Amino acid sequence: MPQPPGRKLVTALDIGSSKVSALIAEPGEAGELRILGTGQRESRGVKRGFVADMERTEAAIREAVEQAERIAGTNVENAFVGFSAGGLVSTVASVEVGIGGRKIEKSDIDNLLVAGRDSINPVGRMILHALPALYTLDGLQGVKKPLGLHADKLAVDIHVISAEPSPVRNLDLCVRSAHLGVSAIVASPVAAGRACLSEEERELGVALVEMGAGVTNVSVFAGGMLVGLKSLAIGGIDITDDIASAFGTRRVEAERMKCFYGSATTSPRDNHDMIDIAPIAGADEGAEATRITRAQLIAVIRQRLDQLMGEIAGALKGLGFAGPFGRQVVLTGGASELKGMADYAQGVLGRAVRVGRPKLPGLPEAHGGPAFTTLAGLALFAASDELDLRRLGGNDRTVRKGEDGNMVQRLISLFKSNY
Repeated sequence: MPQPPGRKLVTALDIGSSKVSALIAEPGEAGELRILGTGQRESRGVKRGFVADMERTEAAIREAVEQAERIAGTNVENAFVGFSAGGLVSTVASVEVGIGGRKIEKSDIDNLLVAGRDSINPVGRMILHALPALYTLDGLQGVKKPLGLHADKLAVDIHVISAEPSPVRNLDLCVRSAHLGVSAIVASPVAAGRACLSEEERELGVALVEMGAGVTNVSVFAGGMLVGLKSLAIGGIDITDDIASAFGTRRVEAERMKCFYGSATTSPRDNHDMIDIAPIAGADEGAEATRITRAQLIAVIRQRLDQLMGEIAGALKGLGFAGPFGRQVVLTGGASELKGMADYAQGVLGRAVRVGRPKLPGLPEAHGGPAFTTLAGLALFAASDELDLRRLGGNDRTVRKGEDGNMVQRLISLFKSNY
């Protein structure tokens, strides 16, 4: 059934290394979303977040969207697509215009934002987001609504997220080849942060760690915006491969063992609990099933987790997430569902850690876990209609770029002064 005229629907499409998932929702008058349909297929053409097989990725996209359409009872034409591959870069640019001491009007703000847009120089990179954040009036930082106030100078901080062009174009081509338009390609940390972080957390400062199958994205939020991120080419699929290699079994069996028997923490019973393993050769070739203890399985898991958590700790340090500011870490993504993950991470990182789940009422139970945080965030992002400076037009103001510096530390000092 085609979409009825005048009916506004939003479609989210998360293309990951292990699965492709789709969601169709209808925004209500109060801004809430009513979930109409969801779909999911195994992803066979994506490696570490990058499209590696166009044909397989296109087929998975088409099947996931068609499943969601059947449940929703309607067809969709466009989608907001998540991008989680490495190479994402988050920066904050500052621009300033003179006001002359008079009252700030809407045209002043519009001209400032246009000037900010034109000041962005991606240097060979593709801009995914250019979002206005905090305003500054005559040196007073942290102003959210400058309209109607008097000032000599008005400045704005612009949150810019960019990516390498080729992976983005490949993703765009796959979606369009599946006969679906692309409304926007959204950086997955932006979507995930919207779905599982509270507004207060984003204001006060929090680290979000998306533990996907092939990529782990570490991002820092402060002042209500994403101020830094780093992608790590390691994820849950590496743990699965370690299990398969260590015990000579198939990946599907290794994944089952990880999900049902695996844990990030140990217990006294681990040496007594036995696990049957189906060998790669299989019963048809006369191979006999073997047995291992749960402690052996956890030892393999912990070896890879120690490496992953060490890289996460290094990324947080590099992003300036330390001291009193760096106390809260939220884990999300499919790999964060491993039993005991929050307790293990808290012990290694020395910070308060919780597992973030999508805050979107009406999500089916099968799609309500951390593995679907980005999908839910894409739908919320689509429904919010957030201002992106790239949609503005015109330019007739002189721009002065702000000084470079550690934006995280700048925001920390801003919090301490209570704006």
